[in-house]
Amino acid sequence: MSLHHLLMINHLLLQKKFFAKIKECGLTAGQPKVLEYLASHDGSIQKEIASACMIEPATLTSVLSGMEHAGLVTKKVNPSNKRNTNVYLTEKGKQKWHEIESVFQELDVHALDGFSQDEIEYIIQFLNKIYENLKGCI
Repeated sequence: MSLHHLLMINHLLLQKKFFAKIKECGLTAGQPKVLEYLASHDGSIQKEIASACMIEPATLTSVLSGMEHAGLVTKKVNPSNKRNTNVYLTEKGKQKWHEIESVFQELDVHALDGFSQDEIEYIIQFLNKIYENLKGCI
């Protein structure tokens, strides 16, 4: 199989298994990656979130609106730049992140079963290099 095919089918399989495991969480497709980003970048502006999560700004606005309605995030106008809105996880959002983080970790364990620690480090290095190469050609 070709590289692009393997990357696509692995991504789709991981995504399918992930959403099957979290279907009771009530999250939409774009929300887990936003939760993950905000867990380590709380208070980010929407432009940063969109870029990091590879979501179009208009789509992110819709995703964040749903998350705000669900009580997962709150938005506050940036006091030093009134044109920017900072996005913060609420306590409910932090709890939801911990729930899905454990699912991510469980899937990582299954995906990497049988690999040595060295092989895992190589996989991560190779995937990071592929990401950097592809990021540069877009």
